[in-house]
Amino acid sequence: MTGHERTWIGRGDAERLLGVKSQTLYAYVSRGHITARPDPENPRRSLYDARDVQRLADRSGVRAAPSAGRGARHEILIESALTQVGEDTLTYRGEDAIALSEHATLEQTARLFWGGVEDPFAEQRPRIDVLFPGGPRARAFACLSRRADEDGASSGRSPASLRREAASLVNELVDSIAGPGPRLHLHQRLARAWKAPEQGAHLIRRALVLACDHEADAATLAVRVAAGAGASLSACALAGLAALSGPELGGRLAQVTGFVLEARKADARTAARNRLSQGLDLPGFGLEAHPEGDPRARALIEAAGLPAPLADIARVGESLTGRAPCFDLALALVAQRLDLPREAPFALLTIGRTVGWLGHAMEQAVSGSPPRARLRYVGPGPAGGAA
Repeated sequence: MTGHERTWIGRGDAERLLGVKSQTLYAYVSRGHITARPDPENPRRSLYDARDVQRLADRSGVRAAPSAGRGARHEILIESALTQVGEDTLTYRGEDAIALSEHATLEQTARLFWGGVEDPFAEQRPRIDVLFPGGPRARAFACLSRRADEDGASSGRSPASLRREAASLVNELVDSIAGPGPRLHLHQRLARAWKAPEQGAHLIRRALVLACDHEADAATLAVRVAAGAGASLSACALAGLAALSGPELGGRLAQVTGFVLEARKADARTAARNRLSQGLDLPGFGLEAHPEGDPRARALIEAAGLPAPLADIARVGESLTGRAPCFDLALALVAQRLDLPREAPFALLTIGRTVGWLGHAMEQAVSGSPPRARLRYVGPGPAGGAA
């Protein structure tokens, strides 16, 4: 190698050498401190000039942290027959979730996810007192909180009775967000409330199906722990919603929605470069579970037929970050495509995830072993003694 040849390294190596997160790396590239180029073997990824990276690392005194400690975190193993996530696949009980979303309603997906042969939604009726104040987030919390106060424990129940209770809970949750009305399909009730056209109703249906479940994140763990303690299904879903409302899950979706709105006001490239130049993250791109791109996002964006200004947001962001759009961005783009309320993406995610959470809660209540974690005390010792 001559002195004029460059050595290119991947994003993970660059972040490790610099001791920074992705958004800071992207900011360095945007400001011209680090040269980047598309990976010839995968144009969706970027490679970074190793000399530029090392120069910045030397300037800041950063040294790579040893990698041995990365696997030292304790993990909780949950055995489940519900969802399997592959690099480019997602299945619900062995069925391709992407293909399922092309035609299935959320009710049909729930029946698959929850098991059983009967239709637990068949006898559902509207509840009169479902009009809670606030936006979709506040209404969802209010609905689940009331049901958690009303419903009995999940332990010791038959699977059929749990499925009927789960259906009634989803039925009320949708009414709390969309308002009472005719007993249409769940996606049609939301489309009616949001005044979406017929094609929009199909996109809402698809988004709900794809939102049901994915990786075992903090929300899923919260649901399984609550169910392992015998809590009611509504209390389990409330635990999931509480975790979803945090900055790492639902809060991330709010950031993505904010970025999409910024890009609509100006243009995608200007909005993206403004964020990167300030050292801010470009939210909505990349997911470790799907290094080649989230298949849920790809399917939803393709089905949406986005107009050029919205399609540019996905295209420009991918070119600047070297990462494909994730599902949060797809939800935000679809909401803009259909001119839905600002909190519609969170509502879609909450309703879809509730179906998945209820499946996890029922599986845990009926056949799961309680998740267990060990607390290691690291505080001060007793007064006058050693820790």
